[in-house]
Amino acid sequence: MVADLETGLMRRLRREATGCHSWSNGPGYVYAEHSHPYEKILYCVAGSISFTLPDRTIHLRPGDRMVLPPGTVHGAVVGPEGVTCIEGRGGNMQAR
Repeated sequence: MVADLETGLMRRLRREATGCHSWSNGPGYVYAEHSHPYEKILYCVAGSISFTLPDRTIHLRPGDRMVLPPGTVHGAVVGPEGVTCIEGRGGNMQAR
């Protein structure tokens, strides 16, 4: 079940990140390119999302994990069934 997966992934995320939270978007939602001054650790809980980086695209499905170093420019497009993710700030605060 989605709730069980989210609970397990949130427990894991809290061991490696701070400021952990959940968010969701509907099908086809687009995030414009942006960056964060912190390391972003993210797990996909339900649905799908594709993150576009300057050198590649990362496709996430339930259970997948992604880590973006500070300052990494990225955008994203939510898949056809929407998405729920959890994310937090990792310990790496230096831009690369």
